[in-house]
Amino acid sequence: MTQPNRELFFSIDDAGWCQPARHSPSPHHNERADPSDISLLVIHGISLPPGQFGGPYIDHLFLGKLDPDAHPYFAAIHQLQVSAHCLIRRDGEVVQYVPFNARAWHAGVSHWQGREACNDFSIGIELEGTDELPYTDAQYHVLAALSHAICAHYPAITPTQIVGHCDIAPGRKTDPGDSFDWPRYRSAIIT
Repeated sequence: MTQPNRELFFSIDDAGWCQPARHSPSPHHNERADPSDISLLVIHGISLPPGQFGGPYIDHLFLGKLDPDAHPYFAAIHQLQVSAHCLIRRDGEVVQYVPFNARAWHAGVSHWQGREACNDFSIGIELEGTDELPYTDAQYHVLAALSHAICAHYPAITPTQIVGHCDIAPGRKTDPGDSFDWPRYRSAIIT
């Protein structure tokens, strides 16, 4: 793969931290059983509260600081211990919670190509959005550039090893949803 836009470039250091990204370390991760086995990229969608964008609530969820009284929806989820490696906000800002070399808790009960527990061998990228509303141009632009950096650093992740949460947890998860333009994204990462 070639870099889709030379003006936007991500680098990944040996510890798995990405630059330029805002680093906000989450306690919700652990070591991978085999750090050399990183072979899947999973695209997610998230908004908190559902259908609302901006605000601190995704950060709070991934950092274990979500206030159950801040919104009625949060009462049911504030105790979850979840994280993603990165979040791409609507404006294209990238926030990294877990270094790529570590195991983020993004996939839940999952399987891909005969393997269970996708957290063990995957990287999880959240897009701020919903299944129903289109993602932004900035998000596609940043996701393509970040995907190139990830694939270059972890060569077992090829375009065929990039999937949605819906693909690894069918019947349980639907994100990134019908609003995610897979052909647009795939053409950006293979050109």
